[in-house]
Amino acid sequence: MDFNPKNIRNFGTLNDARYTKIGLIALQTKTVHLSLLIWLFLLCPFFIKAQELPSKNNAIPASKQDTSATKAIEENISTLSRKQTPQDTSLTVRDSVRTDSVKIKKEPLTDKVDYKATDYERISQRLKKIYLYNEAEVIYEDIQINAGEIILDYENNTVFAKGIIDTSGTYTQIPIFKQAGNEVVPDSIKFNFDSEKALIYGSRVEGAGGQEVNLKAEVSKRVNDSVVFMRNVKITTSKNLDDPEYYFYARKVKFVPGQKLVTGLTNMYIADVPTPIGLPFAFFPLDKQKSVSGFIIPSPGETRQRGYFLQNGGYYFALSDYYDLALTGDYYTNGSYAFRGDSDYRLRYKFNGRVSFNFEKILASERGLPDFSERNTYNIRWNHTQDTKSSPNSRFSASVNLGSSDFFQQSLNQSNTGNFLTNNFSSSVSYSRTFTGKTPINLTVAATHSQNSQTEQINLTLPSAQLNVDRIFPFAPKTGSKKGIFQNINFNYSLRANNSYVTTDSLFFTQEMFRDGRSSIQQTIPISTNFKVFKYISATVGANYTENTVFKTIDQSFDIENREVVRDTINGLASYRTYGTSASLGTTIYGTFPFKEGGKIQSIRHVVRPTVGISFTPAFDQFFDSYQRTDPNDPTSTDLTETVEFSRFEGSLLGAPSNRKSASVSLGISNVIEAKVKDKDTTAKEDYKKIALLRNLNLRTSYNLTADSLRLAPINVSGAIPIIDSKLEINFSASLDIYALNSNNRRINTLNINNGGSLFRVTGARANFGYRFSSRDFEKGNDKNTDRSQNQTFAGGGRPDDLFGGGVDITGNSNSTGENDEDQEEQEIEFYNFKIPWNLRVSYEVSYTNNARQNDIGSHSIVFSGDIELGKRWTVGGSSGYDLANPGFTFTSLQFGRDLESWNLRFNWVPFSTRSSWNFFIGITGNLFSDIKYDKRRAPDERL
Repeated sequence: MDFNPKNIRNFGTLNDARYTKIGLIALQTKTVHLSLLIWLFLLCPFFIKAQELPSKNNAIPASKQDTSATKAIEENISTLSRKQTPQDTSLTVRDSVRTDSVKIKKEPLTDKVDYKATDYERISQRLKKIYLYNEAEVIYEDIQINAGEIILDYENNTVFAKGIIDTSGTYTQIPIFKQAGNEVVPDSIKFNFDSEKALIYGSRVEGAGGQEVNLKAEVSKRVNDSVVFMRNVKITTSKNLDDPEYYFYARKVKFVPGQKLVTGLTNMYIADVPTPIGLPFAFFPLDKQKSVSGFIIPSPGETRQRGYFLQNGGYYFALSDYYDLALTGDYYTNGSYAFRGDSDYRLRYKFNGRVSFNFEKILASERGLPDFSERNTYNIRWNHTQDTKSSPNSRFSASVNLGSSDFFQQSLNQSNTGNFLTNNFSSSVSYSRTFTGKTPINLTVAATHSQNSQTEQINLTLPSAQLNVDRIFPFAPKTGSKKGIFQNINFNYSLRANNSYVTTDSLFFTQEMFRDGRSSIQQTIPISTNFKVFKYISATVGANYTENTVFKTIDQSFDIENREVVRDTINGLASYRTYGTSASLGTTIYGTFPFKEGGKIQSIRHVVRPTVGISFTPAFDQFFDSYQRTDPNDPTSTDLTETVEFSRFEGSLLGAPSNRKSASVSLGISNVIEAKVKDKDTTAKEDYKKIALLRNLNLRTSYNLTADSLRLAPINVSGAIPIIDSKLEINFSASLDIYALNSNNRRINTLNINNGGSLFRVTGARANFGYRFSSRDFEKGNDKNTDRSQNQTFAGGGRPDDLFGGGVDITGNSNSTGENDEDQEEQEIEFYNFKIPWNLRVSYEVSYTNNARQNDIGSHSIVFSGDIELGKRWTVGGSSGYDLANPGFTFTSLQFGRDLESWNLRFNWVPFSTRSSWNFFIGITGNLFSDIKYDKRRAPDERL
């Protein structure tokens, strides 16, 4: 019977992961051609696809497609067509497989998958899986998975990772999933290479988006590398994710790494205890690089004088990547309010700065009451810094701090409390440019401001300009060094123009201020040369020429009828010129006194630098006029008997020249005494080190050659005595006068020793020192190279700004093992320190005035500050002082601090004085949750 393909009911394929086969299911014909059966039997093995095992080069092929089955079917059908006998001309075989073809899979993997493990790598051919154990790692493109155990399913292109349990029963080597800079640390994870989706159990995300936020979720589904959905999530800034001090518990979370965190119902837990603080939904920005606009939550409180208030609330505008703006304000229920604007700007490699404006309207009492008052205060700050590399030849800088003199004393905002002792404000805005060339020229244009908060006087220079031409050596050789008097002759040129105003707070920037302004231009040309005398003496000879120009002069006359001096201001340019000469000699003398070799002191060296100079300035009486007036001691006289000389330049910005010639000799000597002593540090490179015994003992005076009397000026003495190297140094200065005083306390041309006194009369003196004590100074084996920047002398009588220093992290367990002393010390109980660290800073200052027999102690005070670390996280500190001249304590403040890991607790207290107040604060550490806080304060009582 002939074979008819129409009788074939089903001609299909069966394709699974292991093999592919083809079969003929049913034949309706009753007789089967024997040759066809033989051919099918012989060709059947060619349709079986051999299993390909993974290669042993630790890489899975990018494609595992079973395309060979399709090719075998096609080849088989073609073979059947070719093997028909000629007599079977009626047989026409159709390629049914082509019409019912197998769909070719798309390549699931675009790169190889690398894997490794420490203990073993086992391949299961039956399950088509690879097992990796101990320190396992899988890398595919930018995805990296590290875990204790990893199972690779290369049939479904999935990977499962989890930790392992060690011999102590601890779950270790927990998985770490990394992709594109993001890192997730879960308990276990299942990842699909095809869809790049993951199912994560017990996931941990530390530093989400580069912020301080940490996440821990029960279950997470990673949709792609940009979106992760989470369930039952703990959101916190605590470093201890297993037992956080606090956290926000969210039921559902959408996490976009590096951008945002969006949650559903969220409430706050403290020590695993739920609180009523909750939100129906929440949004957390996580973009560290880009600022986001948003509201600034105010701080509530109350004061006795102004009632309840809200402080520091407002809105932040993220205007661009280069600048921003924060608008905040305060409001009090009695009607007082404040407004602030702060803007930061920055252009990389160019400049950066900050502008702040503060305005406060302060109401005292209530409107309609007799003690009601109203006052407006303001303060403007601007800081601008230019990158030095942006423009090497020009520079613009600004440092502005101006406003109402009593702004910080009257300010209602608690953030300004620390500045209420500020008595002086100063500002400077300047632009400078250097014109390079053979002779460089420097130009500076500036505006300056100084203000005293006690006197409310303001000195304003708006603007000032200065032009300097660099020093020129006209006779210097083109090559080689300059030698002798002639070659060292040099001169330069400078011009300074000023426009100055002296005013008060009430007249600032009013018409009266500009009316009383003074302007001037000063041009100076100094000429000098230097040379050696007798090889060891340096000599300098010079002269200077100055031209002064002013825009207003004063003419004076005497009014006989009213018996008073009349001063008329004359507008217009007027100039006067002065000149003078000077010469000086100086040298350095070294004296060394050696000691016995091998002793504690090797030698003492005394360095003396004496200087002597002479200067001469002629009289410029051509710039003086005179007028006649009556005898001031005879009010009835009408005769003009007294002649008064005056200069029309008196009261100008540059002053008036002298109408008397001047010739004086200046004398000075500087002393430095040093010693070389044996170094106690046996590890030092040299056996002896140099220490200072007396630093800069200076004596200065001058002798007037043209004066009729009182030719010798008071002798000024200054110096410093180091007591403890780099820790304690006594600074002193004094003024000594050899002349006596008369009964009117005026100097007379009589030596004080001839008037029954001592050789010198002390007219003034000053001394101060500062020292820092620390618990480390009393510890054995204390490192001598401890940070010396903290042990600098307090020559100015001040104290460091950072009273507490940095917080201390607790890393040890409170239960001591007792195995060794080091572990015992590291694992101290955190609530108490058996070795209590402490610091104490003390400064002392005294001044004495006796110009006219006052015998007055101007200032005599001691200032101290310190802190004690009671525990690993407890710090107590304070600062105060005592005025010995006017007995009483100076401004005193106490601080208490507690580091609560994720929280910060502070309590500041001013126990007495007119600024008596206290402030309690507890809040979350970090910027993202900085608005979650409790702040309670009591403002100073203004009635005191």
